[in-house]
Amino acid sequence: MQASEVKTLIEQQLPGTQVEVEGEGCNFQLLLISDELAALSPVKRQQQIYALLNEPIADGRIHAVTMKFFTRQAWDDRR
Repeated sequence: MQASEVKTLIEQQLPGTQVEVEGEGCNFQLLLISDELAALSPVKRQQQIYALLNEPIADGRIHAVTMKFFTRQAWDDRR
């Protein structure tokens, strides 16, 4: 699976979320910029993303995922 496919998959399901994906093959690092996601508990955020990635994880296209969540302000401050 390509990073661009992971990005598109998440962005289609979570409009308004900016997604940056690094990695290749079956290991990906996700940066998710969304005030809505950042407002959730860490467990709820991860559950929401894993639910979107359930099929590619189940069939082996994705093996490992790391996630970092940012509010829009926190993301802008990093730049």
